[in-house]
Amino acid sequence: MIDALHGVRVLDLTRILAGPYGTLLLADLGAEVIKVERPGAGDDTRRTGPHFVAGESLYFLSVNRGKRSVALDLQRPEGRAVLRDLAAGCDVVVENFRAGVAETLGCDAATLRAASPRLIVCGMTAVGRDGPDAREPAFDLTLQARGGVMSLTGHPGAEPARCGVPIGDLAGGVFAALAVCAALHRRNATGEGAFIDLALLDCQVSLLSYFATNWLMAGAEGAPQGSGHAGAAPYQTFAARDGHLAVAVFTDAFWAPFCAALERPMWLGDKRFETNLARCAHRDALVPMVAEVIAGETRARWMERFRAHGVPASPVQRVSEVCADPRVIARGMITETLHPAAGVVRSPSHPFRFEGVPDRPGAAAPALGADTDDVLQRIAGYSEAHLAALRSVGVIA
Repeated sequence: MIDALHGVRVLDLTRILAGPYGTLLLADLGAEVIKVERPGAGDDTRRTGPHFVAGESLYFLSVNRGKRSVALDLQRPEGRAVLRDLAAGCDVVVENFRAGVAETLGCDAATLRAASPRLIVCGMTAVGRDGPDAREPAFDLTLQARGGVMSLTGHPGAEPARCGVPIGDLAGGVFAALAVCAALHRRNATGEGAFIDLALLDCQVSLLSYFATNWLMAGAEGAPQGSGHAGAAPYQTFAARDGHLAVAVFTDAFWAPFCAALERPMWLGDKRFETNLARCAHRDALVPMVAEVIAGETRARWMERFRAHGVPASPVQRVSEVCADPRVIARGMITETLHPAAGVVRSPSHPFRFEGVPDRPGAAAPALGADTDDVLQRIAGYSEAHLAALRSVGVIA
């Protein structure tokens, strides 16, 4: 973690993936993140498999690194009172309840900011807080479907495919962290807090980028391209003798080096392939020709040639290969934290690199309720007697 957000305190009411990933990024940037969980159960992902180490879910450990855990029952009025006391001592509150739930629990922006106008509240919902379907349940799969991503993923003529990484959730987390940082900057300038109304569907629509603009301005509907690209050729994966690799001839500047790497100088004189537009128009002729050549050598041999000629290319790596990639290791993208039950936990690190700001080791994901007493004493000012009383009736754990 780095100390870019040192001194910022975040009350994290999120669970599953979208919200926890966003608050993970804030924790990696140096914020103190206090995760509020249900006593006895915690975040749903504490029980999400299929992989566990010493009874600890790797799913949970992967996105809750560096946070503190407070076990607090928000279904009870006493628990909601504790939550308000905690919020008063924080800079940011992030929640991803279904629309209307935050209001029921008394942790909505209007309630919390009435007591603390400088507070920044980021409320994450699936599709927004208004409209007839605002309270319908949604998950990453349905967000990818409704947001158009699935219509662009997969191979032509095949069934719609889900993006391999849960982009519906993860993109929401990234946008949430970005919005919180922007709100903190604005508060530094104006002294005012903010309510951030973040809908995960909006995030997916934003990611449609030029695909949506192509439709809105030219009436061109996007379609699955497999590993290819509608506006560039050859720009896709090809099967070598021992596995697949990706080649990205995205502009005409790479066409001659590509032909040189394949030892096919005669292609440079073929009018069907003179420009990228021409290559796209004659893709059905070009791709089989390229595929036949690449099939004759190993990935390593092709990578030698492509590197020698400056052609953008890469082996298609499995997750296991990525985690062992020398460049990934050199960039410090695999981090290790020490968990009291699971031991050393290895997981992807954050991508932030600030010149002159050291990147120091962070803490592992917390055990359920591990920080309840410390947080409530330090931030809410509760006495030992007060804590004992709350614990005796099951409000905290």
